[in-house]
Amino acid sequence: MPLIAEIAISVLLVVAGLFGLVGSYGLLRLPDAMTRLHAPTKATTVGVGGVLLASMLYFAVNGSVSWHELLIALFLFLTAPITANLVAKAHMHREMSQGELPDSDTGRVWATFERPGAPIAPVLTSAAPVESAKS
Repeated sequence: MPLIAEIAISVLLVVAGLFGLVGSYGLLRLPDAMTRLHAPTKATTVGVGGVLLASMLYFAVNGSVSWHELLIALFLFLTAPITANLVAKAHMHREMSQGELPDSDTGRVWATFERPGAPIAPVLTSAAPVESAKS
């Protein structure tokens, strides 16, 4: 294996390890849920991504192409930000009152879907009709 490939793989692994370490430390030590959410998402995208890139580079230098790492990296890069966004929205809806939420400049409640002029009501559905309790 060429020396430059070994150095590149080593650098990718060290950077990935540092991001994993900093991400886990941030998850334990940051003060609240919203700041703690930031640390593991960066550790996932950059840390695991660095390990996957190092693995892809290692196998490419040794003469075989591995698509598994590319697919795993693509999946992580797509799902980590979406998951973090959903967790942050759930936290905001649980922990903040409606007055504390930022204004959406639309006249509607922030971060929710509302059709103009039509209230959203829950719809109960079931496979079998429910019989009354007085039978």
